[in-house]
Amino acid sequence: MEPFKNVSSIATPFQQANVDTDLIVPSRYLKTIKTTGIGEGLLYTLRFHEDGSPIKSSVFHQPLYANSAILLTGPNFGCGSSREHAVWALREAGYKVLIGTSFADIFASNCYKNGILTVTLPEDLVNELMCAAVAGLEMAVNLEKQEITTDEGRVISFDIPLARKDYLLQGLDEISLTLQSVDNIKAYQEERLQHLPWQSFD
Repeated sequence: MEPFKNVSSIATPFQQANVDTDLIVPSRYLKTIKTTGIGEGLLYTLRFHEDGSPIKSSVFHQPLYANSAILLTGPNFGCGSSREHAVWALREAGYKVLIGTSFADIFASNCYKNGILTVTLPEDLVNELMCAAVAGLEMAVNLEKQEITTDEGRVISFDIPLARKDYLLQGLDEISLTLQSVDNIKAYQEERLQHLPWQSFD
């Protein structure tokens, strides 16, 4: 996983509440265990008609937000099943930061494991950022300082668990974190085999 870097972008304003993971990525995209190739399915039913033609009124088809790396969400985003594919689809679509009033716990955890920062803010601040996004104003997200700065100079601070912050900044997930302790694990195995030689770690 790549270390998280500061993000400057126009944010995509998506205010719908209670968007579950079934809506974020349809079930037909769950046939693969690859983490790529499912970005096209992101919020498919909100972006395309049944015949596959684009819903032109969808915010996701507006040229202003074509290269957006920040998604402003409604409350309880990512609820429902725990499918990690939803996070993979968001990441492949280019989103690196999600900002909203609340996120489902498992969904938020999956985001951190895949290098996406979720920022939880009070409703009035999210609405303020929504207005800035609609106006086409960029915002910058600085994880190290835990700040969001708008084009108008407004600075908004946010909280994040220290462990998750460190993992994102270092580009670590649980596997890479474990691999940092390989020498200690091997030393433990060797020492244990001296006392219990009939046990094997192969």
